[in-house]
Amino acid sequence: MMENNPNTPSVTKLEKLRSLAKSVILLLVKIAPFTLGVLAAFLAVFIYFAIFPPPKQITTTDIKNTVNQVLASATPEPSFSSRVYQIIQPSLVLIETSDSKATSTPDYGLGSGVVIDKSGDILTSLHVVKDATDIRVTFADGSQSAARVISSQPDNDIAVLQAQTPPQKVIPAVLGNPAAMHVGDEAYVVGNPFGLYSSMSSGVISGFDRVFKIPKSDIELHGMIQIDAAVNPGNSGGPLLNRDGSVIGIITGIVNPTDQNFFVGIGFAVPITVAVGSLGSPPLY
Repeated sequence: MMENNPNTPSVTKLEKLRSLAKSVILLLVKIAPFTLGVLAAFLAVFIYFAIFPPPKQITTTDIKNTVNQVLASATPEPSFSSRVYQIIQPSLVLIETSDSKATSTPDYGLGSGVVIDKSGDILTSLHVVKDATDIRVTFADGSQSAARVISSQPDNDIAVLQAQTPPQKVIPAVLGNPAAMHVGDEAYVVGNPFGLYSSMSSGVISGFDRVFKIPKSDIELHGMIQIDAAVNPGNSGGPLLNRDGSVIGIITGIVNPTDQNFFVGIGFAVPITVAVGSLGSPPLY
């Protein structure tokens, strides 16, 4: 009789192991498609995010930096005063006068004017050119010409000048409607105070229908527009403008309680509707 070897597994144990192995193999065969599908899905997701990474989460710092960059690159709109100046400047005229009959030494004067039609006619204050034996005008392009008075309104201190040799291209100003203005509306004055060519001041309309007496005369001007924009010698005859750059008046004088001829806060302009009377009232805009 053969003795059993204790180190040799019994038939029962071998059969159990074989059965277990077979079960494991069958299980793996059954779940292989699912496992491969899961692995394929994970692989597909990995490849997708590798090619198309998700966007970076925006932080508060990122937003602030973007806003600062946009603000730094943005060009602000020009101010109303800047636009008004650009509109009227090509139509502005410097007026220089002399009166050789006054004394042995000629009397020189200085004022402003504005081109108001395509013929190059210039609107100004009568007191700027009154009694002048020589009138010289300088246009915005630098060209100069002798000029003469072709029409006047003494009761309104208005004169119209015509240049003997106007520039080839004249740019008339746009005329506005002073009746559409109100107290407190912006008011701009462009002229040549003290010979400082094409200077600008700004303020508001501070009154309507004022009465102004021309210094050293008995003439009273009625229906004046009162402004607080700075007006000084050399501004007379220049345009008063609204915020659109349209001419609503012609500067005529200032009020000063002293004998000094400088601005203290009250200036006057002839409404453009009155000033253009000698020209047949050009259209207003």
